[in-house]
Amino acid sequence: MSDNIIHRGKVERIEKNSVFVRIEPKAACGECHAASVCSVSDRKDRIIEVNGCTGSYALQEEVLVSARPSMGLFAVAVAYAIPFATVVVAAVAGIYLSKSEIIGGLTGLGVLVAYYFVLYLLRDKIKRNLIFTLSKISG
Repeated sequence: MSDNIIHRGKVERIEKNSVFVRIEPKAACGECHAASVCSVSDRKDRIIEVNGCTGSYALQEEVLVSARPSMGLFAVAVAYAIPFATVVVAAVAGIYLSKSEIIGGLTGLGVLVAYYFVLYLLRDKIKRNLIFTLSKISG
């Protein structure tokens, strides 16, 4: 578990088979030179849903949420890299086929909207691939 990404949080809500944990951003972001362009440094709390929890947790209990590093790469690919590549390819193809930059731009935007709609439809399947684990803080 030492190579996992680990965040400290507080139990926000408990439902049947899920525990919702509020993750607060780290203060170290203020020292980072890229903080102004990084989405992590926007200071918004994140709610992480952890499914299939074994053990008992109490509201406001401090816990550790961990995830494999590959989950981060998957999330970046799905949210940023694939849509960027798709828009660029669609825009270039639209310009090439129609000889119009306006049509190419609209094609790129249309493909982007379609991509995120499909992503929305597949959200439950994607959610199954994003596995977080929850553990109590010892001591």
